[in-house]
Amino acid sequence: MKRIILASASPRRKEILQTTGLSFSVCVSDYEEDLGLSLPPRKIARFLSLKKAEAVAHKFQNSIIIAADTFIVLKDRLLGKPLNAKDARKMLGMLSGKSHSVITGFSIIDTATKKSLSRSVETKVYFKKLEKYEISSYVNSGEPLDKAGAYAIQGLGGIFIKKIDGDYFNVVGLPLSALTECLKKFGVYILKP
Repeated sequence: MKRIILASASPRRKEILQTTGLSFSVCVSDYEEDLGLSLPPRKIARFLSLKKAEAVAHKFQNSIIIAADTFIVLKDRLLGKPLNAKDARKMLGMLSGKSHSVITGFSIIDTATKKSLSRSVETKVYFKKLEKYEISSYVNSGEPLDKAGAYAIQGLGGIFIKKIDGDYFNVVGLPLSALTECLKKFGVYILKP
């Protein structure tokens, strides 16, 4: 069995991957993401996840590298993690009462065969109208400061969500169903055939 490496600093991605029962290690990618690329959002997500995977792949032999990148698309605007509390308040104000897309790109690289695959998954999220005090209290909780779009659906930020269309785990940061299907192409099965 090849070693599996999750190329991510995200504790949420680690938790999601742990639910599969796979044995894996974490090696944080040092690739600096750039949301300003002139590509369609889903292509940006795939490109960034592949670059993150490649930045880790050269460190391991005979391994499967998994990397992902998640961001928010509101109309034509891409939102990553807020820079600070003021930026988080601004993002939440923009999302208030509107729907947006959460796009996660993920990439898998087999370092032995050099085979790679990149996919992106999109989930539509509908926010309720937020009161100013709700935004301030939430930002003061500290939760939104390291989350794409300044909220955590799996945390306190979940109270802002009216509904979602698509994969819940994608909104958290790792589209589990799509990822596990793609892992089969690399001989990695969650449920053994």
